[in-house]
Amino acid sequence: MTIKPLADRVLIEPAPAETKTIGGIIIPDTAKEKPLQGTVVAVGGGTKDEEMVLKVNDEVLYGKYAGTELEHEGKKYLIMRQSDVVAVLA
Repeated sequence: MTIKPLADRVLIEPAPAETKTIGGIIIPDTAKEKPLQGTVVAVGGGTKDEEMVLKVNDEVLYGKYAGTELEHEGKKYLIMRQSDVVAVLA
């Protein structure tokens, strides 16, 4: 990974959106629900006030409008503060 988040930020690869069909009708990509789950692929070093508790490969849940979307080498990622992550899946 060539992206290294700073301070208390984490880089997350969102889980793929689920493809749903309703009575044989396929819902287009633009109408799909945005995933709220993903995998941490890089973490910052934390700050003096906030220790970094997330680790690479943690499966996490985050808020619907959390983070900033970015694309790198054809993959979509979210970068957000550690405090925007609401849970780690065990």
